Amino acid sequence: QVQLVESGGGLVQAGDSLSVSCAASGGTFATMGWFRQAPGIEREFVAAIGWSGTSSYYADSVKGRFTISRDNAKNTLYLQMDSLQPEDTAVYYCAAAARLLRIWYLPDGYDYWGQGTQVTVSS
Repeated sequence: QVQLVESGGGLVQAGDSLSVSCAASGGTFATMGWFRQAPGIEREFVAAIGWSGTSSYYADSVKGRFTISRDNAKNTLYLQMDSLQPEDTAVYYCAAAARLLRIWYLPDGYDYWGQGTQVTVSS
């Protein structure tokens, strides 16, 4: 049974950094990614990474501030978030796909989802 469990969310101030993690089990995932959803807004793509970690893709809104990485030995996905802004406030979800996706930013391409972790950035 596949499980994705996020951790590391919290309340920070604008300009601060925060790291969230996703512990994966029960499968091998060629593509893993992060999405986020704020109240009243559709779930949006944040970042994704391939199996080897050499290929990654970011939403324009986070490019240069967020860094996605993975440790396959630990079956863990990470998202380092720097220079956080209030508009980054959302529930952050880990997502995984068994195959290497061609279109990484569409939620429908992912097979599995975590329960989410809240990130709140105060101004």
